[in-house]
Amino acid sequence: MHSIKLTKRIGADGVLHLDIPVGITDKEVEIMVIYQPLETKTQQKTPEQRIWMPGFFEEVIGGWVGEPLERPEQGNYEIREQLF
Repeated sequence: MHSIKLTKRIGADGVLHLDIPVGITDKEVEIMVIYQPLETKTQQKTPEQRIWMPGFFEEVIGGWVGEPLERPEQGNYEIREQLF
């Protein structure tokens, strides 16, 4: 079994055309095609398209109105036996 990874563009007709020379003649082969659309920076999804509720980030960011959060003292680091 051999794997070949290609990046191709699908035409305006919605059909992907593949021409892959494999060096085998007059023989049946089993083919499996897995495709994944690629996103370019101009095609990145908005938060709503990623299933975030509209306005979620505007509501959450900077939304903490309670007392300031502080990280308590973490204590001493536990010394453990070395594993060999």
